[in-house]
Amino acid sequence: MSLYDDAVLVLKGYEDQEELRQAYLDHLAAHPDGMWKACHAGHVTASALVIDPSRDRVLLTLHRKLQMWLQMGGHCEPEDTSLEAAALREATEESGISGLTLLPGGPVRLDRHPIPAPCHWHFDVQYAVVAPPGAVQEISDESLDLRWFAYEEVADVADESVVRLLEATRGRL
Repeated sequence: MSLYDDAVLVLKGYEDQEELRQAYLDHLAAHPDGMWKACHAGHVTASALVIDPSRDRVLLTLHRKLQMWLQMGGHCEPEDTSLEAAALREATEESGISGLTLLPGGPVRLDRHPIPAPCHWHFDVQYAVVAPPGAVQEISDESLDLRWFAYEEVADVADESVVRLLEATRGRL
């Protein structure tokens, strides 16, 4: 199964955010290349909120280009076999933590946001992952900093999209 086909199946099975979910499906139907960064009309991305094993903190990255505290995530790559695999790969690469485990139940939420030209939109499919006990993070080239934040601290450092992702993740936990 191709990554495109997986994305369509995942989105068709996602039961929340009906209007936004349909916008994702419409975008993919109109853009067979909509999984890839080269699609300038917008492309699907995959991200994951990293939860610590005690489930009372999240790991956020201070994104090098955007200078914002965000969850781990980014563009799909040709070697990704599924959206889950892309989200897990991105979370592992950007956190430096091996052994992350996806929270069951598929995507936690969707977040479509504008990005600078030449592209126009990221259609982000957001997951959550749990770090193994004793996990030690390591900053990647894409980050200025990595830091664990207690749930109640997230709203003070991150934008509304991260806060909504945390709320949805806590509801899933």
